Amino acid sequence: MLIYAGSDPTLMSLIGDASTFVKIIMLILVVASIWSWAIAVDKIITFRLLKSRADKFEETFWSGRTLEDLSAGLAGDVRDPMARVFAAAMREWEESKATAMKGDGAMLMAMQRIDSVMNMVINREIAKAERGMTFLATIGATALFVGLLGTVVGIIIVFLGISKSQNADFTVVAPGVSEALIATALALICAIPAVTFYNFFAASLDKYAGRLEGYADELSAILSRKMTKGG
Repeated sequence: MLIYAGSDPTLMSLIGDASTFVKIIMLILVVASIWSWAIAVDKIITFRLLKSRADKFEETFWSGRTLEDLSAGLAGDVRDPMARVFAAAMREWEESKATAMKGDGAMLMAMQRIDSVMNMVINREIAKAERGMTFLATIGATALFVGLLGTVVGIIIVFLGISKSQNADFTVVAPGVSEALIATALALICAIPAVTFYNFFAASLDKYAGRLEGYADELSAILSRKMTKGG
């Protein structure tokens, strides 16, 4: 029902009496909002784990042990992305150091391969960490337009109802307009957290990417010095 005879509709009755199209829009927005919050919770846990594991790895890395001891100690336990960068660099180092001693050109090529391997691992780890963020960006950018579509269609249906009933009294029309505006309200409830979450996680991801890249640069410098000294 889009034109009300009563004067005291409730929020649930407004939603229940909305047109099928508006209900579908509302359902899409509710699902998108729930999904956004699920991604947000997952990302909060993910970034906290990444920071905690990176702290522990860096503490171990700078403990004074040799790179070979660290590599042997890691074995297959490379759950932390920073540890995976280290493991990949050490594998390439072990394969390259023998040929790198043949001259400056060979040494330069070896270091380029090591840097390339580390960059590939970093890019892969960053791609893993940003999963779901595209959805947050999409919801933040489109949810309001989806809600406005529901509102516009809902108001059009209300006016069609007015033309049929020949009753344009405000107390009769207002509930129908209100149910249409609920779609816009839901869109705002959906879009605002999604944009906030995306901006927060984008900043966190940039910070973590910078940390990984900084570590890779330090490791590259250490390996370069070792190679210059002959291993």
